[in-house]
Amino acid sequence: MKGIEGRLGELEARYSELSVQLAEPDAFSDLDRVQRMAQEQARLREIVETGGRWRAARKAADEAEAMTRGEQDADLVALAEDEVRLQRCVENEALTALHLLLLPSDPNDERDVVVEIRSAAGGDEAAIWAADLFRMYIRYAEAQRWRIEVLNTSESGTHGFKEVIFEVNGRGAYSKLKFESGVHRVQRVPETESQGRIHTSTATVAVLPEADEVEVEVNEGDLKIDVYRSTGPGGQSVNTTDSAVRITHLPTGLVVTCQDEKSQHKNKAKALRVLRARLYDLAEAERQAELTETRRSMVKRGDRSDKVRTYNFPQSRITDHRIDLTTHQLQKVMDGELGLLVEPLMREDEARRLLAETLSRR
Repeated sequence: MKGIEGRLGELEARYSELSVQLAEPDAFSDLDRVQRMAQEQARLREIVETGGRWRAARKAADEAEAMTRGEQDADLVALAEDEVRLQRCVENEALTALHLLLLPSDPNDERDVVVEIRSAAGGDEAAIWAADLFRMYIRYAEAQRWRIEVLNTSESGTHGFKEVIFEVNGRGAYSKLKFESGVHRVQRVPETESQGRIHTSTATVAVLPEADEVEVEVNEGDLKIDVYRSTGPGGQSVNTTDSAVRITHLPTGLVVTCQDEKSQHKNKAKALRVLRARLYDLAEAERQAELTETRRSMVKRGDRSDKVRTYNFPQSRITDHRIDLTTHQLQKVMDGELGLLVEPLMREDEARRLLAETLSRR
């Protein structure tokens, strides 16, 4: 209990300090600094308010309990006992919430992300499925008021994608999308299936926290940069000039290509952003091997048997195999209501971290 009080006191002091700093007359002379402080204060507000409820309920329960010991009137004692039970319940609920709020958060949670979707097992249907997943994430991002920028695409001849890489900018993007990494399996009748048979196909998704330039330094001497003519659709100037860029990071062997822009310079800038995200992810995996997986293990092999989630269209059913969650609201999820799956995953992650924290204190 002393640990909770001590940590809460530190955060309350920091919250008060931020309130004073934000109220200073010259605070808004540095807008970037103000934004950072306001975001930190917003994160602390829930902790401070929950801590206040916890303390108030504990105090009220203690006072009511004291009345039961010194009061002679049986009716008043009964009322006091009811109050004790009520306030202890509020106290325990607030304390549980406080434990969750004080859990160490993933340092990447507030980062923007780079999402990579690739078709895997299933041929043309897998490419169509990759495009469907891309649209699902676009709709979810729009509902969250996040900004999307496509970094690279490799289209198939079936209105699908062999690969699509895009950036998501918005508060808490990684905290919600990180659970999407893995193999997504679909079961449905393809449009090209004349006999109505259900096919099973897969696409892999990798969600990478985006790294700042200062965090991941890319040495130009470690890069092999090739330029070539774009092979995808996109207008005369795209396909007749050497605007496409392929960057190979020699120390790791990572290869990134980008050909969506008409400008070679823009394609190179986008490719470098993807490369930095991949390098940051590799570095994180090395530093925290027990908490994070490398990008290769994150998407596994792409086989039909390797999956984090199955989308069964004939039964309108989605199953998330990590937490044994099943919902029959498939169309809502595909239309962007991904929170139906993300929120239970976040709660499960919090519960596991809380259990680990509790066991570590014993």
